[in-house]
Amino acid sequence: MKKPSAHVRNLLSLISALMLACAVAAASLLFYLRAQALPASTLSLTSQMYDRNGELIAAFYKDQNRSMVPLEQISPWVIRATLAIEDRRFYDHFGLDLRGMLRASAVNLAQMDKVQGASTITQQLARNMFLSHERTWKRKIREALLSLQLEMKYSKDEILEQYLNQIYYGHSAYGIQAAARLYFDKDASDLSLAESALLAGVPKGPLYYSPFLHPDSAKERQRIVLKAMADYGYITPEQAEEAYREPLQYASRQKEDQHGAPYFRDYVRRVVTEQLGMDERLFEQGGIRIYTTLDLRAQRAAEEAVAKYLDGQNPELQAALVAIDPFSGHILAMVGGRDYGQNQFNRALSTSRQPGSSFKPIVYLAALESGRYTPVTRVVSEPTAFVYDEGRKIYRPHNFGNRYFGPIDLREAIQRSDNIYAVHTAMEIGPEEVIDMARRLGITSSMEPLPSLALGTFPVSPLEMAAAFGTIANQGVRVSPVAVLRITDSRGRVLYEAEPEHVRVIEPGYPYVLTKLMESVFEPGGTGYRIANRLHRPISGKTGTTNSDAWMVGFTPELAAAVWVGYDRGRNLNSLEAYLAAPIFADFMEAALAGQPPSLFPIPPGVVNVYIDAGTGLLASADCDPKEIRLETFVAGTEPLEHCAAHGGTLVPADPGPTGQPEGEERKAPRPSWWEGIKSWWKRR
Repeated sequence: MKKPSAHVRNLLSLISALMLACAVAAASLLFYLRAQALPASTLSLTSQMYDRNGELIAAFYKDQNRSMVPLEQISPWVIRATLAIEDRRFYDHFGLDLRGMLRASAVNLAQMDKVQGASTITQQLARNMFLSHERTWKRKIREALLSLQLEMKYSKDEILEQYLNQIYYGHSAYGIQAAARLYFDKDASDLSLAESALLAGVPKGPLYYSPFLHPDSAKERQRIVLKAMADYGYITPEQAEEAYREPLQYASRQKEDQHGAPYFRDYVRRVVTEQLGMDERLFEQGGIRIYTTLDLRAQRAAEEAVAKYLDGQNPELQAALVAIDPFSGHILAMVGGRDYGQNQFNRALSTSRQPGSSFKPIVYLAALESGRYTPVTRVVSEPTAFVYDEGRKIYRPHNFGNRYFGPIDLREAIQRSDNIYAVHTAMEIGPEEVIDMARRLGITSSMEPLPSLALGTFPVSPLEMAAAFGTIANQGVRVSPVAVLRITDSRGRVLYEAEPEHVRVIEPGYPYVLTKLMESVFEPGGTGYRIANRLHRPISGKTGTTNSDAWMVGFTPELAAAVWVGYDRGRNLNSLEAYLAAPIFADFMEAALAGQPPSLFPIPPGVVNVYIDAGTGLLASADCDPKEIRLETFVAGTEPLEHCAAHGGTLVPADPGPTGQPEGEERKAPRPSWWEGIKSWWKRR
């Protein structure tokens, strides 16, 4: 047999030497790690949330819920579920699962994304106990070394016990005993298979998989855990299916709302962890300071208004309220339901409710911009069949109570909430234009170009409605809703600072004209007149009512708000419940703006005010009935140019004044001063 060449022998010698050196280095490292004491557990710091004025909303870590229990007092189902979903080879590896790392790398490479992790339970424990939240290679190396130390100093059962007693399960609950008490009001030893599988799935995303906040996501995660348990032989497929179908009885959370604005706090947590990508453990115990847009005084006004009008009503009746600063987009108040302790679902964010007639201003704004409509454009309010889909379909809307008003103009259509006028308008300018306007105003929910779109049949959220009306109040400049202003770490270093973008989506004259038209909703004959005596400042808005939804959306120059009242599960409102949104809105607006003097909506350039005859829509003449004369606002160039001749044809007599207009010359009625305008508004109250 031919001997290896000298070159090959040298190479083999080199490899042997390297292997020996690696073995010696590994042995030395292990000996060193075994001799070293574990570092002190990292100090958890209190994270705090503040309102816009620096007032504390909540402090998180100081109120954490943590209970320690030995491993033998933890349900075996919890242990099996946790091992199945987190680390099925826990009892076989030495802290680092090399096989799992290779498997995860192959899956991630195939998917071209990080879809599978490979951190062992030991690594997670090391990370949570000793390390910061930074994502660097240095931290990963330290995590691996600390995992080896833990494996050398503690038994597998001791590591698993520590893990189950410190892992975060959401809502300030640390450890399985605290989680069992929080979610099911029982001890960890008494958890069933179904309950254990659900809890084992929560730590992957304590916010997203919270059964209190996202029950559907929590159940889907439970299914994944049960399948993993069946795949690894901990249970049979039949047991997995039976456990998934088992109804779960969750505990009440009366103690959760120890601070104000609980729904807003959950929303901020969602923004910070999902939109800004910060780790939830950092949110809970990283010592960060979150400065929000909330105004606690306005928040208390919102909570009090909702409680006042829902108290004594059917306990299943719910409400939501969102208030926004139109200029900045800052969310000043948010109420997502009547009782956070009983139900944490945030209806202020829910895109499952039809806005009804409160959507009509969006239709009319698109119509004004199109140039086809002005405040005096007339449409006949009568039973009408609208043909669409190239003549294949017919839509027959009707007015509330089957009341019709004959020829009416846009102001009266808004005031009386006429459905025929709204659908006629949408069909004339095109439903696609209405959807485009809704998108520009900030509404992202799904819509279709159908005739019923004009009547608010496509669901939106109260937050979207408040933001859209805020854009109208801001005279066509859209600012996306903002909840978080700034986040700093424990040393005061800025981690995040909001930079809201102001985008002009429509010229200012059109929103201003619409604003003036919507003021009539609170005048005699308007759908909001019943709360007019509670409002002591210029305000614009629109009511909306469906069989199961009641809305009131409106704004002043300083504040836009949307209120929704209804039931969660398709139950119809009775006649009294259908009127509750409006008084909630009125009480909130007055309380939130208390101390601020009433202010007029600022007049943008490019609009004119003229006196018109309501019956003809033409410029008022001297012979017109004074009761039919009103001051109307138009985008310059769209105002009527002819005088009314229906009442004798006499023109408005000339009145030489400071303008130096020649005597006897026909002229428009003069534009009133701001003081005359506010006096005119006050008389209409």
